[in-house]
Amino acid sequence: MLIRRPDDIPASEITDECVYESRREFLAQAGLLAAVAAGASLLPGRVWAAGARAGGQIDKLTPLKDVISYNNFYEFGTGKDDPEKHAGSLKTRPWTVAVEGEVTRPRSFDIDELWRMYPPEERVYRLRCVEAWSMVIPWLGFPLRDLLNAVEPTSQAKFVEFTTLYDPAQMPGQRRDILPWPYVEGLRLDEAMHPLAILALGLYGKALPNQNGAPVRLVVPWKYGFKNIKSIVRIRLVREQPRATWNAVAPREYGFYANVNPTVDHPRWSQARERRIGELRKRDTLMFNGYGDQVASLYRGMDLRRDF
Repeated sequence: MLIRRPDDIPASEITDECVYESRREFLAQAGLLAAVAAGASLLPGRVWAAGARAGGQIDKLTPLKDVISYNNFYEFGTGKDDPEKHAGSLKTRPWTVAVEGEVTRPRSFDIDELWRMYPPEERVYRLRCVEAWSMVIPWLGFPLRDLLNAVEPTSQAKFVEFTTLYDPAQMPGQRRDILPWPYVEGLRLDEAMHPLAILALGLYGKALPNQNGAPVRLVVPWKYGFKNIKSIVRIRLVREQPRATWNAVAPREYGFYANVNPTVDHPRWSQARERRIGELRKRDTLMFNGYGDQVASLYRGMDLRRDF
């Protein structure tokens, strides 16, 4: 998933001024004005919007009906439609996220505190997300580093470990040994501190639907989708590389870094092309999902075919 921010990218890559300045125009493009007219309230904060440039065109948003009905969230089942069918059982309030480990000020944040971490201004940014299949989604979120800075990482912190809620009563997929529960993911600390790594709280102008990772999830736009852990309840700063779930279960297929890299095939399929939901033809997958200018320096000197 890809997010652009003005202070992180070349001027030529910034959202068109007409889109940046006109929130109303963006809302119309995103299909949100009808919701507002019907009395639905937009949540406060920053709108992470869609439309990476491709051939001079701005990408179209993936329809909301597809965004909320086609998901990987094994806690609710392995089918793409299972999360929408079964995630209604998840209670997202009250909800807290504990941030602990190699930090000076460990503490827990409730979901309302996370919402208040939004910067006060509203802006419109572009976003593109890609996997073997891909979508264009308007996220609401804030940089993960804002949360990490609040707890003051120590000099011993090298990695960040994230953990999903474990509650089989609410998450029926956890009643089966599909994966070792709870789901765990991780980033190197410098990756987590990059301004393009965000904690997402909403999409399409409202709080996250349960099936999309409510009430808070990770969005790391230059990595494959399984890194973007959902329904987070714990964040730990640690000295050693975390034992990420898919990397532990199938290390030949799912590397710890999981950077979008069209030159490294999954053992069972090519990753050189992707299919955007709603399109018949596949398109070329871009290195680092098109964000090489911003994130390639994080991996200078690494063999990205080995450290995949």
